[in-house]
Amino acid sequence: MLEVDLRLPLADFPLRVTFSTHARAVALLGASGAGKTSLLEALAGLRPGAVGRVVVDGVVLQDGVRGLPPEARGVGYVPQDLALFPHLTAGQNVAFGAATGGDQVRRWTELLGLSSLVGRRVAELSGGERQRVALARALVAQPRLLLLDEPLSALDLPLREAALRSLQEVVSGAGVRLLYVTHQPAEAEVLCAEAAWLDRGNVRARGTVGEVVSDWRAAVSAG
Repeated sequence: MLEVDLRLPLADFPLRVTFSTHARAVALLGASGAGKTSLLEALAGLRPGAVGRVVVDGVVLQDGVRGLPPEARGVGYVPQDLALFPHLTAGQNVAFGAATGGDQVRRWTELLGLSSLVGRRVAELSGGERQRVALARALVAQPRLLLLDEPLSALDLPLREAALRSLQEVVSGAGVRLLYVTHQPAEAEVLCAEAAWLDRGNVRARGTVGEVVSDWRAAVSAG
C-alpha cells in the first residue's frame, strides 16, 4: 500500500496531496505546472520543505518534518532532465544505480535495447537513448517505489511500446510501486490501474484512468 499525505509550499500555490492506494501503478495527470514534478521530488526526498507522511508497503519514508535521506528511501526517480553523468558511458550510468551485482544491469540493458550503446558517452546518445539509460539506471536499483516523470516522451513508437512492456513486467513481477507522470492517456491506460488528476497542487479527481481522463477533459472543455 502507498500512503501519501504531503504539504509543500510552492511559488504559486501550496502543494497539498493526500491519497492512499493498493494499486501497483498510478498515473499522475494534469496540466504543466500543476505540481506533478514537485510531488515526485518531495516523495524522493529532494524537497526539504515537504512536511507530512509517506509510507510504502509499511516502510515509513517520512513522518512530519523528519524523513529518510534520498539514498535510504528505496525510491527510483527519473526526472525530465534525466540527470545522467556526462563523464560516464551509458553502461557506467546504468551500473551506478545497481543495488547488487551485474545481473540487474544486464537484464535492463538488454530489455531496454541498450546493449550496443553501453560504451558510448552521454553526449553521443540521442534523446531517446538517454531516456532509456536513465530508466535502466533507476530500475537496476530494485526500488520499492519508482517515480517516472514523462519517461518515454522522446522514444519512437516501437521503443515506447517495448519500454511499456518492460515497465509492466516490473510492476507485475518485481513488487515495485509506480507513480507515472504523463500527458499521454493511452500510456496511462496500458500501464496504470488508477490515476489522479492534479490541479494547482491539489488532487481534483481519482479513479480509473478512463474516469480521471474524462473528468480532466470535461473541465478543460468547460474552461
